[in-house]
Amino acid sequence: MTDDTTRKLLEEIRDAQREHLAEYRNVTRQSLDLQKQAVMRQEQLGGLYRRVIAVGGAVSLALVILLVYLLMRWGSRLF
Repeated sequence: MTDDTTRKLLEEIRDAQREHLAEYRNVTRQSLDLQKQAVMRQEQLGGLYRRVIAVGGAVSLALVILLVYLLMRWGSRLF
């Protein structure tokens, strides 16, 4: 091989490595963005879950209180 051919081959290898590195950076950035989005969604769903549990608990408690009240008030007539 001549020096010119060797130089051209090395430049092509260098350019290919630069392209691979740029693609690797893009994929890595996209992966990090997706991970951040997933964490944000998990936090949102966690907050929603806590609110649903709180509302469900409050409704259940209200129903139990209503049941006890109705049994105390009307229990002697029903049973």
